[in-house]
This record gives sequence, C-alpha cells and structure tokens, in this order.
Amino acid sequence: MKNYIEKFLSHLEVEKNYSPLTLINYKIDLEDFSVFLGQTAIDKVDYSILRRFLAQIRGRNLKPRSIARKLSSLRSFFKYLQREKIVASNPAALLVTPKLDKPLPHFLSEQEAVRIMDAPSEDKVSQFRDKAIFETLYSTGIRVSELVGLDIDDVDFISNIIRVMGKGRKERLVPIGNKALEAIQHYIDRRPQKVNVLFLNKNHTRLSTRGVCNIVNKYVTLQAIAQHVTPHMFRHSFATHLLNHGADLRSVQELLGHVNLSTTQIYTHLTTDKLKKVYDQAHPRA
Repeated sequence: MKNYIEKFLSHLEVEKNYSPLTLINYKIDLEDFSVFLGQTAIDKVDYSILRRFLAQIRGRNLKPRSIARKLSSLRSFFKYLQREKIVASNPAALLVTPKLDKPLPHFLSEQEAVRIMDAPSEDKVSQFRDKAIFETLYSTGIRVSELVGLDIDDVDFISNIIRVMGKGRKERLVPIGNKALEAIQHYIDRRPQKVNVLFLNKNHTRLSTRGVCNIVNKYVTLQAIAQHVTPHMFRHSFATHLLNHGADLRSVQELLGHVNLSTTQIYTHLTTDKLKKVYDQAHPRA
C-alpha cells in the first residue's frame, strides 16, 4: 500500500502539478485509509469495505468538509490504480459525498480597506514594504501565496501587469493599479538589498505567508478594526468591490484565476447592498 501511495503522489506532483499542501492532504488521507485496511490487499477493497471506512471516519465527528476531502482522495487514488491496472474497478466511485454548504467569505468594507492600506507611516523600509503589500493584495486580488512568490522581474511597471504563479503552478498575468505600483517602487527604492525577491523579511530573505499574516494583524490592531482580518480577506474584498462597482462575473473569474465560474459566483451573494441601493433608487414604491 505504501508503494502505491508514493507512486500516486509522484503522479500528482509531476503530471498534475498539484501544490505541496494538496499533496500533504492526500498523503494524510491515504495513510489513514492504509491503517484502516491493515493486512487487506488493495485489490480486495470493495464498496462494502469503503462503507465501513466511511462509517469509521464519521464516528470521529469530523466536519463534512473533511469527510468530503477524504472521499475525494480515495476516488482519485482508485481511479489512478484502475488506470494502472492494479485494480479492476474503482469502488470509491459509488461513494456519496456529504452535501456541503458554501460559507460566505468575509470581506472588508471599502473604508476599512483604505484604513489598513494607509496605516503604515512610511518612516521605515519595513513600513514602505507593508504598504506595498496591502496595496498589491487589494489592487490585484492575488492569493497571499502568490504574493510572497513574486520577484521584481514579475512586475511590469510599464504595462501595469504582474506575473503570478497560481494554484497547480499555473502562470497568469494580472492587472495592477498605479497606486500599488507606486508603493512597490517606493519600497524597492528605499531598501538596501539588491536582490530579485520582491518582499523581504527582517532577515533579508523571502517573506513567508505567516509573515504577511503577522503584518496584517499588526495594522488591524493599530486601526482598531473590530472584525478578524486575514490576508485572504483582501482577495474577497477585491472581488466583492469589483462586482459592487459593475464588473461582470466572467471578468472577475479571470482576474481571480478561478477555473470554474461557480467558484466566483459565491461573491454575488455579497453584493446585496448594491442591489438594495438600486432598488431603493429605481422602484417607485421602494
């Protein structure tokens, strides 16, 4: 079983370009299943065995999303084994995934976003960096993992474009606004390090996602913003504010780098304030 898991993970990494975090999750799920199987051979696994495994993990009071992820891992694993002719069929194909409610993402108001972006006083190099980080996150809607992966060469100051490496190691070009570019340029001009990495930590190496979280927490506390704010909320705010100001869903999908439009559609639930304003202004009996 261990050998099959290693080959499957190698397949996902090399052929499918799955992210390191996704590979770790698959490994955890499949090793969990391996422990459950014990001495049972993989080609002897049938639907009834998988049902017993499902009953076991449900008995752990796992969240529906965690159960759904484990089932997805098993489906992909057995599909791979079937393709490699290690098993005759995919017994996991019949498993029913629990229904998941999509939680509405939290986002900043436009005023809160401006307060955070304007919070760094720009007395130190680190404050110029922090302002550039906030402006870039809000201007582009990129993920924090994409932000920390940026190099200076990825920023086109003439065309107002940045090159980012997204999920599945897929490269895409994203527009960036003048205010964000100015903030980036001010930061680069003031730092002594002449390296290609864009955002540096205090040790002059690439800033981590955890480092960005700490920076956000620092300024949210300074600004006394009531809600819990994460770097990813800049992405949610980016999408919500674009839709509120008339952007179409397809364009927002492209900007966010979503493969499926359904992933982007969750933001339409956040634009009810805009719809209410239109209703109040346009309906004669509002």
